Amino acid sequence: MIVIDDQELLGRMLGGDEDAFTLLYRRRQGGIYRFALHMTGNAAVAEDVTQEVFMMLIECRERFEPARGSVAAFLYGIARNLVLRRIEKDRASLETEIADLACDGDLLQDLTRQETIDQVRRAVLSLPAVYREAVVLCDLQDMNYLDAAAALDCPVGTVRSRLSRGRSMLAQKLGGKARSAIGSWG
Repeated sequence: MIVIDDQELLGRMLGGDEDAFTLLYRRRQGGIYRFALHMTGNAAVAEDVTQEVFMMLIECRERFEPARGSVAAFLYGIARNLVLRRIEKDRASLETEIADLACDGDLLQDLTRQETIDQVRRAVLSLPAVYREAVVLCDLQDMNYLDAAAALDCPVGTVRSRLSRGRSMLAQKLGGKARSAIGSWG
């Protein structure tokens, strides 16, 4: 099976290939949604941002510059800008949503796990936006430093320092729970 990279899909999309857009959307929408969810703590906002990212891709596709980063970084950059606008607009209404519990037999264990996940979500949401972005992109979305730098429109060193500071702030807020819990709610 031949795998077409994002940049080629974007090029085909520019040429009017609707299937290329659909494939790019299916490939990237989940990550964009999770980024917006981790940044806002609100599933409805994350859904809106995800849709807006791809609408903006259609409208502003000429703005993509391969020399500045990958298509994924471009999409995350759009998502970042939309999220920041939404946070500013709805700052008073941001609340963390509680995920549905998956009953696997041990309710106390599920509740304890959910409480830890909620603590991490609240801690991530309480980080200043610049640190939260770095933590969400690099730790929760597994984005490399170069793509994160392109998405955040800053140098790689800045991403590294923000990530380090963000992790440190999380560790302070959570004690030893930070690293173990972050992996369980992505």
